[in-house]
Amino acid sequence: MSLNPTSLAKQRLREERDRLQEECERLRGLVHALERGGPVPTDLEATAGLPSSKEVAELRKQVESAELKNQRLKEVFQTKIQEFRKVCYTLTGYQIDITAESQYRLTSQYAEHKNDCLIFKATGPSGSKMQLLETEFSCSVPELIELHLLRQDSIPAFLSALTLELFSHQTAA
Repeated sequence: MSLNPTSLAKQRLREERDRLQEECERLRGLVHALERGGPVPTDLEATAGLPSSKEVAELRKQVESAELKNQRLKEVFQTKIQEFRKVCYTLTGYQIDITAESQYRLTSQYAEHKNDCLIFKATGPSGSKMQLLETEFSCSVPELIELHLLRQDSIPAFLSALTLELFSHQTAA
């Protein structure tokens, strides 16, 4: 009668119950270890599939290293941005600031007043076209706008002519 199906089923149920009780005890131990915040016993780590304390420490070290590298890159990037802005100002005579989405304020180093500025808006695909927006200052140079922007379609010529005009006002004064 060793092949009795009822006896075999009872035996399998007992074995399954014992296995589940062991698993339950192991998980209780893991929960207690995690609640205490202490190290998880290695026998529990391996069976739970959790990274060991050593692995966690190594991963933390890698994260800290990556964060430090990221911070250094940000600092270098900021330094290069400032350097580029100074070079642009020195070479063109215009300080360029981003004021809003796709809008740029240009202030000449020869401007008579601090608020004398031009505002350009990037239009077209990838900002390939620039449009001069009306400002109090742009309204004061209609001849330059007419000639260089409307007839010649040249922002560089417009900015150059404006720079020369502002420069001549400063040197004449």
